[in-house]
Amino acid sequence: MKKLLLIALVFTLSVQVNAQIKTPQPSPFSKVEQKVGLTDFTFEYSRPGVKGRKVFGDLVPFGKVWRAGANLRTKITFNNDITVAGKVLKAGTYAIFVIPQATSWDVVFYTDYAGGGAPAELDETKVAARVTADVHEIPFNVETFTIDINNLSNSGGTLEFIWEKTYVGVPFTVPTDAAVTESIEKVMAGPGAGDYYAAAAYYLEEGKDLKTAKVWIDKVIEMTKDDPKFWQLRRQALIYAKLGDKEGAIKAAKASLELAEKAGNADYVKMNTESIAEWSK
Repeated sequence: MKKLLLIALVFTLSVQVNAQIKTPQPSPFSKVEQKVGLTDFTFEYSRPGVKGRKVFGDLVPFGKVWRAGANLRTKITFNNDITVAGKVLKAGTYAIFVIPQATSWDVVFYTDYAGGGAPAELDETKVAARVTADVHEIPFNVETFTIDINNLSNSGGTLEFIWEKTYVGVPFTVPTDAAVTESIEKVMAGPGAGDYYAAAAYYLEEGKDLKTAKVWIDKVIEMTKDDPKFWQLRRQALIYAKLGDKEGAIKAAKASLELAEKAGNADYVKMNTESIAEWSK
C-alpha cells in the first residue's frame, strides 16, 4: 500500500510540474517579411493595443525614446544596402527606436538591436541613421500598433507606423536597378570562366560529351590566360587524357604542376606528377 501511495504521489507531482497554463500575450509578437524589388525585408516586433488609453503624449511620452513596440526591441533586417533620407544603411539588422513629438517623429535605426526596452539616452555611435518624418492624423482609430511596408515599387517603398489615430511614413530606396543592370550585362556578355569550368567539370565527371567539355575547358584557359589557375589546367589535362590526347594532357599537367608548386599545393603537385609519369609511358 505504501508503495502504491508513493507512486501516486510521484505521478501527481510530475503532472503538476509539467503542467503549464498558456495565456495570450498582451502585446502579441509579429514577424513580417516583404520583398521590395530584389531586397528581402523582415521586421520583428510586439504589438501593443490602445485598450482605451491615450497613446501618444501620454502612454508614449513626447520627447522620449520609445522602442516602437513592446517587449523586446523592434528589429528590422534587410539583405541589401538601402537608402533612407539620403543615408546609406548597410545590409544587416537594426533596432528601430522612435522619439515622438506632436507633429513629427525621429525614427532611429540603431546598431544595438539585442535585448528589451529602449535606452534612456541613445548612444550616437550606434545610430546608423536618424530620419525626421511628419505625423499624419487618420480619421479612424487603429487599435493595434502596426508596422508595415507599403507604396511598393521596384526601387523602394515606405516603412509605415500606424497606431491610434497616428500615421508616420519613412520612404526608402533599394538598389534594384544597379543589381538588375549588372545581371543583364553579365548574362548578355555570355558565360564567364567559372561557368565554362563548372560545365566542363560536370561533363568530365558524368562521362558526357567530352568533345564539348574540351571546347569549354579551352575557353576557360583562354579567358584566364593572364592569370591561369592550376586546378583549371589540371581539369584540362584530365579531359585531354580522356580524349586520348596524351601530348596535350602532359602539356597542361606540366603547366598545372608548375603553378601548384608556386602555390605550395602538395596535393596538385602529387596528382600532376603521377599523371605525367603515367601518360608518358
